Amino acid sequence: MSESETITAYISLGSNLGDRAGNLLLGVRGLMEASFGVTKLSAIYETEPVGVDHDEPYLNMVAEVRAESVTPTQMMARMLRIEYLLGRREKSQKMPRSIDLDLLFYSSVTMVTPFLTLPHPRLHKRSFVLVPLAEIAPEFVHPILHKDIRALHAETNDASDVTRWYPSPNSDRIRASNG
Repeated sequence: MSESETITAYISLGSNLGDRAGNLLLGVRGLMEASFGVTKLSAIYETEPVGVDHDEPYLNMVAEVRAESVTPTQMMARMLRIEYLLGRREKSQKMPRSIDLDLLFYSSVTMVTPFLTLPHPRLHKRSFVLVPLAEIAPEFVHPILHKDIRALHAETNDASDVTRWYPSPNSDRIRASNG
């Protein structure tokens, strides 16, 4: 694949600190400001924490983006900058976070480097990724597992709660003051 070719990538966004929905929207805005054309957005889902050391629920969504003249590593570097600009300093997977951006797929590219693994190595095990991804790309085929997203979602062992989120006035402020 040449660098000038337009690619389609899928990025998951998650937040469980502060104004979670606002953080997701700022993450989408950051993707656009990083010269990624956001072509589809899933609904927002409230999800229980999986594999972390806290119990604050997340809001999660997935974006389909198009980009030109950017390698997977460059895309990931831009995503890390967005996280940093939105206040994420701790990169531990087990910590709460204002924003988390994960590159799920970069077209059908497969790669393993110390910086980036594609496709994301755990996406097929995570309902909080598969539910919104199946909403916007149900027929996208995982380039290693050779199954579409709908099939991966049907086969996952992750039974964690993933519920469509609907905003209410001050919902995150109410949650924070009661928590």
